[in-house]
Formats: sequence, C-alpha cells, structure tokens
Amino acid sequence: MATQLTTVGLEPDFPGLSADVNVAGDGLVRLGAIRPEAALLLAELIVSGLTAEVANHSETLAQEAGDSRRNSSAA
Repeated sequence: MATQLTTVGLEPDFPGLSADVNVAGDGLVRLGAIRPEAALLLAELIVSGLTAEVANHSETLAQEAGDSRRNSSAA
C-alpha cells in the first residue's frame, strides 16, 4: 500500500508513510499524522478498490454459475 500511494503521487499527503512488518511477518503501513482531507481521500480509495473487487468477484461467480449450468445440462 505504501508503494502504491507513492506511485500515484500521494506521498506528500502522508508525510510519515513507511512500510514495515510485525513479528508475525504481516505487512503494516504507517501513515503518520495526516490531515483529515488525506484520511478522507484514503477512505475513498479503499472503498473504490473494494467496490471494484466485489464487482469482479460477483462477475466471476456469475460466470462460474453459468458454466456449471451449461455443463450439467449437456450431461
């Protein structure tokens, strides 16, 4: 996430931006102190990404259901 925020040029909005890992090896992103506008922007980006992911997943499920129906009717 830190890399992606930097890639799209949002690093100035997150002055304390850094990537790290915890003792279990899970990735962490430290944002540091941020302005409310930057927090809102990040929330909107997360919601947008989740919306796209859900739409893609729904499309995949519909495709698989269609394939399954075609396979069972052909048998």
